[in-house]
Amino acid sequence: MYHSMHAQQDRRPFSRATLRRIGGFARSHRRKLVWFLLISTVTAALAVATPVLAGRVMDAIVEGAAVGTVLELAVLIAAIAVAEAGLGMLARWLSAGIGEGLILDLRTAVYDHVQRMPVAFFTRTRTGALVSRLNNDVIGAQRAFSDTLSGVVGNLVTLVLTLAVMLSISWQITLLALLILPVFVLPARRMGSRLARLEREGADHNATMSTQMTERFSAPGATLVKLFGRPREESAEFAARARRVRDIGVRTAMVQHGFVTVLTLVSALALALVYGLGGFYALQGRLDPGAVVSLALLLTRLYAPLTALASARVEVMSALVSFERVFEVLDLKPLIAEKSDARRVPEGAVSVEFDAVSFGYPSADKVSLASLEEVAGLDTRGGVEVLHDVSFRAEPGQVVALVGSSGAGKSTIAQLVPRLYDVDAGAVRLSGSDVRDLTAESIRETLGMVTQDGHLFHDSVRANLLLARPDATEEEVWDALRRARLDGLIADLPDGLDTIVGERGYRLSGGERQRLTIARLLLARPRVVILDEATAHLDSTSEAAVQEALGEALAGRTAIVIAHRLSTVRAADLILVLEEGRVVERGTHTELLASGGRYEELYRTQFAQDEAVEAVG
Repeated sequence: MYHSMHAQQDRRPFSRATLRRIGGFARSHRRKLVWFLLISTVTAALAVATPVLAGRVMDAIVEGAAVGTVLELAVLIAAIAVAEAGLGMLARWLSAGIGEGLILDLRTAVYDHVQRMPVAFFTRTRTGALVSRLNNDVIGAQRAFSDTLSGVVGNLVTLVLTLAVMLSISWQITLLALLILPVFVLPARRMGSRLARLEREGADHNATMSTQMTERFSAPGATLVKLFGRPREESAEFAARARRVRDIGVRTAMVQHGFVTVLTLVSALALALVYGLGGFYALQGRLDPGAVVSLALLLTRLYAPLTALASARVEVMSALVSFERVFEVLDLKPLIAEKSDARRVPEGAVSVEFDAVSFGYPSADKVSLASLEEVAGLDTRGGVEVLHDVSFRAEPGQVVALVGSSGAGKSTIAQLVPRLYDVDAGAVRLSGSDVRDLTAESIRETLGMVTQDGHLFHDSVRANLLLARPDATEEEVWDALRRARLDGLIADLPDGLDTIVGERGYRLSGGERQRLTIARLLLARPRVVILDEATAHLDSTSEAAVQEALGEALAGRTAIVIAHRLSTVRAADLILVLEEGRVVERGTHTELLASGGRYEELYRTQFAQDEAVEAVG
């Protein structure tokens, strides 16, 4: 499956557009880059000076020069070594700053971009794969600047200067040494593509492992595995993926090591050639002994950058793979875009209007990536309407209830109001303004929503509440808890508001978790409230307490309430009955019961079920 997903991608050359985008991220670090390049150039020049001075020391010894001359040359060599080490440290500091700065820029860009994606993106994407892009791939891209760039610049300068000096000493020996150059170039071209494929495959398998760990290490995931008794199968599946990553790592390491070993061997053979031919010329008086030493030392400075530059292509290819995986996420355009001239929701009480709204969830190819879903190709099916010509209006201060069978479209309507999706036809309006013409910030400030899963972050009670209003005072926090009938419970906890609720709030019961999300809504004090099965997980005692709190929270506010228990919506100003995405009935509780339609059927069926439960109890 992997090869079918990536065969074409592996053959595709990296585009200039990718390089231009990399340059765009590097532009903010251009000052450090300039200094880094200058220092790397000076360091490379100093590296070439040492072999030349070593040759002069040898000549001075052979010629019987004064001791002072030899000592002066030795002190100069030592000074150059100190200067080279200091500049090398400075160059490394600059390259590290550039690399870490790039990590910050890329991670921030990806994180901000992902947050703008529609909910459909998160329902399809593997969380571990997405986290892998923010971690492994961003760090892989950073290597191009912190490691590869410093080597390429310094080695290029060293190579040019070394060749120039060697040619000036003996062009015959230099040309013979360069005859082995193709041995460096040809393997580099083949190894680069091979390692790029291994790098991409390894990244995908790492992302798959991250996904499995993310899902199985969560409280509900671990519970599911334990309930169905599959720990051995889970372990075997994870081990198989881990072994695949290990095998790829071993192959990558061996390819890299084999490549470097061959190049090192060739360098050693070339060094033997220099000593043999140079010694022959020296014995014939055609070359000074110091020149032979200089050539030998310069050769090590020649083949070292050649080896590094040949390996750099491998490193660059790996880094480009990481860049392309990051850019792949950044190129996925969010379906929800804010207009440049978007305005705020009008002040005062807010009405909610659905005007002939039709909607179908987008297909996978519009909201996701195949590599993030671990599939060979994205499903192009989608756009099938789930809402058909839905129209209603909730006046300021009114409560509109949505009821109907599962899958009728109730939660879809709730998601269109805060613009989690955009409608395909018609319009959703707040106080007469289309939500597509309003700023996302003002919509968030206007709306408050409690969903049926009551999601909480792995953080303290205080942090989960302040998510709604960071500037809320301690008194306001406790007031919200009191109105949600949760203040006694929180006060009795050992750490009070600083108690950690656990991942997704699993340290609390379902009812406690739901009441805490309602307290968060009360703290936000929105002008429009959306309750999507807000009391679905509460027992009768908790439900009564929360209903009382919700009645206080809904007072004077526009509200859209989705409820499975019809007894909770009897006091609504308007009840809409939905079936298969259409409003089939509307009216008050009394009017709908009197009409004898679908609402009356649902109500009687649920009433009979409740009586049966009570009889069994």
